[in-house]
Amino acid sequence: MVVANAQNGKVFDNLTVKSKILKSERKYSVYLPPDYETSERSYPVLYLLHGAGDDQTGWVQFGEILRIADNAIKDGSATPMVIVMPDANTGKRGYFNQGDDWRYEDFFFEELLPYVEQEYRIKGEKRFRAIAGLSMGGGGSFMYAMHHPELFSSACPLSAYVGPLTLEEQKARYPVIEGEHSEEDVVAYFRRHNALNLMDSVSVEDLKSVRWYIDCGDDDFLYEGNSLVHIAMRKKEVPHEYRVREGGHSWTYWRQSLPEVLRFVSQAFHQY
Repeated sequence: MVVANAQNGKVFDNLTVKSKILKSERKYSVYLPPDYETSERSYPVLYLLHGAGDDQTGWVQFGEILRIADNAIKDGSATPMVIVMPDANTGKRGYFNQGDDWRYEDFFFEELLPYVEQEYRIKGEKRFRAIAGLSMGGGGSFMYAMHHPELFSSACPLSAYVGPLTLEEQKARYPVIEGEHSEEDVVAYFRRHNALNLMDSVSVEDLKSVRWYIDCGDDDFLYEGNSLVHIAMRKKEVPHEYRVREGGHSWTYWRQSLPEVLRFVSQAFHQY
């Protein structure tokens, strides 16, 4: 399906890319800015991740990406950009590798990112690439930018699930199973998929090489993890913007966040 109006951007919300890693065709949506079809230039890119229970259409249907991005570009608060919204809700759910049959993080970096950056006129450098997402996708934004700080100029986790806050919570989600997951496996997974652990294992220089925008409502049940990451960044003197507004874990909140995300990532795209 194509959503479009004259002199506005376009959204394609049912596109596919073949994945050998996930042994399936993976869906994604893409927003193309208003001048994409009439120009020949290349654009910066924002990878925008959905939350648990949604798919690649979440930011299109509920997040109103077309209206909000068009308005931000028209009023000059955001630069024209391509926005890619992948599906991480079909087969299994989540943005991280889970055993041999759900290597989603490998798919994202080894297949999806190279594919879309060849398929569309996208600038392929760190400075022109950003990542953002809500809830589960906020966790993906934290992890992807911490696992690959060399790839993203900005990261904007919204109402993020930062990962299990304790090893016991991790074991409840990813249990020790004889023959499948050893104690060492579970501990290693916990350390790699928890933003607070990554704050200690990723170098401060790498953390500082990414511009951070963290946003979580005052009534959001995920407030604790986001607050703790903010405190950890303050202690390590990692520059970041930390926003707490009135609201909970809802699309009303995230629709209000999105214009600020577009403004924030555009600062790096514009060589602030």
